[in-house]
Amino acid sequence: MTAVTRSRRRVVAATSALLAALVLALLPPPTATTPAAAADGAADDSAVTVTGKRGGNDDFSRLKVTVHQTRNLRSQGVRVGWEGGAPTSPGTFSYNYLQIMQCWGDDPAGPTRDQCVFGATDTSDAVVPGYFTKARGVDTDSGSYAADPAETQYTGANAFVPFRPVGGLPPTTSVKDPTYFGPLDTNEQVANRTFADGTGEVTFEVQDALEAPHLGCGVNTAPAGSAPAPRSCWLVIVPRGTHDADGTDVLDPGGSRSHNLNSSPLSATNWAQRMVVRLDFLPSEDYCPQGQPERPTAGSELVTDAVTSWQPKLCASTGSTFAFTQGGEEEARNQVLGTTDESPLLGFTVDPVVRPEDSPQVVHAPVAVSGLAIAFFIEGPSGVVQGMKLTPRLVAKMLTHSYVDDVTLGATPDYLKGNSPSLTEDPEFKELNPEFPGLSGRQLRSLMVPLQTSDTTRIVWNWLQSDKDTRDFLSGTKDHWGMRVNSYFQDLKLGTDTSLTDYPKVDPTTTPALGNGTPPLDYTITDLDPFTADLHDGAVRTRRGNNNRTIQWQPGDTAQSPAKLINDAPMSGRRAVMAIVDAASAQRYGLTTAALRNADGTFVQPSAATLAADVATMRPAAGDPSVLTPDPSRAKGQAYPLTAVAYAAASVHQDATARKAYARFIRYAAGQGQTPGLSSGQLPPGYAPLPAAQRKQAEAAADTLERGESAGGPSPDGSGPDGTGGALAPGADGGGTAGGAGGGGGSAGASGAAGGGAGPSASRSAAAVKSSAPPSPGPQQNVAQEKERLTPGEILGVIRWVLLAVLFLGGAAGLSGPIMLHLARRRTP
Repeated sequence: MTAVTRSRRRVVAATSALLAALVLALLPPPTATTPAAAADGAADDSAVTVTGKRGGNDDFSRLKVTVHQTRNLRSQGVRVGWEGGAPTSPGTFSYNYLQIMQCWGDDPAGPTRDQCVFGATDTSDAVVPGYFTKARGVDTDSGSYAADPAETQYTGANAFVPFRPVGGLPPTTSVKDPTYFGPLDTNEQVANRTFADGTGEVTFEVQDALEAPHLGCGVNTAPAGSAPAPRSCWLVIVPRGTHDADGTDVLDPGGSRSHNLNSSPLSATNWAQRMVVRLDFLPSEDYCPQGQPERPTAGSELVTDAVTSWQPKLCASTGSTFAFTQGGEEEARNQVLGTTDESPLLGFTVDPVVRPEDSPQVVHAPVAVSGLAIAFFIEGPSGVVQGMKLTPRLVAKMLTHSYVDDVTLGATPDYLKGNSPSLTEDPEFKELNPEFPGLSGRQLRSLMVPLQTSDTTRIVWNWLQSDKDTRDFLSGTKDHWGMRVNSYFQDLKLGTDTSLTDYPKVDPTTTPALGNGTPPLDYTITDLDPFTADLHDGAVRTRRGNNNRTIQWQPGDTAQSPAKLINDAPMSGRRAVMAIVDAASAQRYGLTTAALRNADGTFVQPSAATLAADVATMRPAAGDPSVLTPDPSRAKGQAYPLTAVAYAAASVHQDATARKAYARFIRYAAGQGQTPGLSSGQLPPGYAPLPAAQRKQAEAAADTLERGESAGGPSPDGSGPDGTGGALAPGADGGGTAGGAGGGGGSAGASGAAGGGAGPSASRSAAAVKSSAPPSPGPQQNVAQEKERLTPGEILGVIRWVLLAVLFLGGAAGLSGPIMLHLARRRTP
């Protein structure tokens, strides 16, 4: 080997080392969080797959249906997917589709036909004619039905399968008996499409006993004194082929009936093809020991799913039963100010409690990071739509009923002439969403919003007001395509009033009802676009694809039952609804959420990472530096603009025992309660774990509350009366950067998983939950010690820079030899 060759090899080796060092330097630093799936804690291993069977007329033996979560269920959405099916008929649901129901029944026998919830449509439904529940599929409107030769139990011209509720209550008496459910609150899915490749997927709304007492799912069936044994329920999938119950092939061109299936899934022949999956629910009743002290809590819906998840563990770890009543934040703040030794309370709020001068101290402990979302369920020509981008101005147009179809389905009022009929026909929306599918005429109407006032509503308006184009639109300036704000909303100062906490509906226009008769009836925008009871109710309506509008005229039966407006339930395949909901409910019901434009033009969806990123932009409130104020105008990069931090607020003017109990609540919420997951006691999907700074603040607030200090408010330097109770701004001592320290091994930088459980219905007060056990400290009681330890990501970062230095020095040394030799040769005569 020559010296020249050796020199060249040294150069190659040295250059390789330097290149390796360069690549290593350019790589993104290792994250301090665990992988997203593990950090979310929402991954579930309870998926179950069932296989169809060959029937007398249709072969379903290649059909495989997977229910992706079957344990730890509450009222929530559950993803159901399938493969190996025959493609559904184009356009309408004439043949080859799946029908899905929730049923109660004995274990292990499973459900019988009369234990299944139905009611999503009636005998006049044009999508699945004659469906409803009739065992023989009688269509009283046309006289056509598919007689089932195998049916022996329910016979006769108008035979139907009644629903028999759990607990021995009376069964339904007709196909339209609304005693237990009807078109607005049933969770039955009458028709689900299989695509050309044989696959399909839907999200099914399962209901526990709080939402559907007639099913009793989650009710304790164990004897007194025994461990809880929540009642199981069942998901029943009935595949439909091309043959009706009487053997008629709807594809036979010589058939005497229309080419649609005209029999019920509850008819004997169709029921024989059912596929059944057991569903195990979390307890839905009180299960803390009787006699424990009960501590009332109340306030923001933003914490509902988190608190109802924490309740079972709190009663075991604190020795107290914490009852929660959902309500407006302003009411909660007033209650906190009015607490005494005889009327203790822990309130949940977003804005701070402003206490009068010289009044007892109020502590604010951050307990939850979440936010609002614009969720939608839209069925396009090729299936459920999965993506949408929205700007502040587009949302403002919906909230001000500036689209024609958000006011009337009749003649266009003069003040709306020139405006787009609906969101999806707006040129601004089309330009932003070029891949959005075309919908059938007037399919998507309005944006559902809650009736109650809330601090979170103000965040929505502040987001709109942070955008100049939107402010101009709300003040009356036309957009680039000539659309202008509904004139009834123009003088409400929606573009400048930063204290708005509600969604006004002030357009007085009336329109004749659909199918109007005698006496004639009119509907208004609140009939066409009714308020939701709360954010959770908006999520449920979105999941069902029905905004509960009442614009259809129905004749009266008697003088005591006059003509009225009823809901014109949308047909499967044409459902299209949108709502402002909380992020936790969106995740709970498996809803798709729109990507919203933030302050620097980035379109962002709510996730644990984007919620945490926005917390890092917040600054202390002007009136109380212990509370961070949401400011959509600061949301940039991956920060989600509708994020909020919920605080547990408590006055020190309470009994010492109550203060100690509430301090334990705060420590649990900011400690173990920040572990993401689906089980009781964990942080449900739709929340981001508290950053380290907020966890430290919560610990300090709990200490102050337990001590009962009665000094004045925060000191001038922003700290609390004891120097520790003030807000820790993101990035201050204790961490709290975007994607900061997660709770209980979780990660604030991980996105929440779709679907997955949370608490009971947010429209009701959660039941008090009870049990006893010694207090259990949270996983991060000593934040100072934790800060001194390097995380795995930080250790890997140190190793990377050491390796970088070694490679760089090695490469430089390798090159120095050949360079010196080369210079020496040039100087040698």
